[in-house]
Amino acid sequence: MSDDLVTIEDLHVELGGVRILKGVHASIGRGKITALIGLNGSGKTTLLRALLKEIPYTGTITFHCGHDHSQPTPHHVGYVPQKLQIDARLPLTVCDLMALTLQRRPLFLGISAKVRQTIDQLLKNVGAGALVDHPVEKLSGGELQRVLLALALHPEPELLLLDEPAAGIDFKDQEAFYQQIASLNERTGVTILLVSHELTVVTQFAHHVLCLKDGRIQCQGPPQQVLTGEVLSQIFGADTGVFAHRH
Repeated sequence: MSDDLVTIEDLHVELGGVRILKGVHASIGRGKITALIGLNGSGKTTLLRALLKEIPYTGTITFHCGHDHSQPTPHHVGYVPQKLQIDARLPLTVCDLMALTLQRRPLFLGISAKVRQTIDQLLKNVGAGALVDHPVEKLSGGELQRVLLALALHPEPELLLLDEPAAGIDFKDQEAFYQQIASLNERTGVTILLVSHELTVVTQFAHHVLCLKDGRIQCQGPPQQVLTGEVLSQIFGADTGVFAHRH
């Protein structure tokens, strides 16, 4: 069995006549947390969308897991977007929101006991069990991201894609959220590809880092080896540094 869950070879993406990814070569280690870093516009979200097969691309993306990933939406891949716009006029609870995804019958016919049990367990897995009956519109940014994370964990993905999942979370709650991600990886062995601008988070929680600039991978490897002052200056600019926060 390969040590990599996913290998990416010569990946090119052009959208609206603009070349975004320009020959990306990268690997995502099985059971590891890989962080994808780079400036806005470098192609990070585009790379995630290519992994999800949401956009056309040339090159090769290979999943070494024995499942069929040739369909438009890959199986066994969970995704947590950076933001989810919820219409505040919709009187949905967290349970309602999750049931819309987890059951086939219309919500107005009720939520089955089996689906409710699944929802309770998924929320409990991410430390959000108490939120099950909360109105979605009243959730904090961190609470909503935990709910989206719970949804992404069904049905037991092999690869979890997180697109700046803590972008809308208060600073004091960010470390707890990333601790939850690390604990999830340790408990379940799920492979995680995490987009983040928080370099301290990357050095603390990631096993591997991919540095993306202008649509190309500039460097990759263990964060303690890769994230040197010289590399950070090349990727983010001369004034960038990594600082440890204590709170």
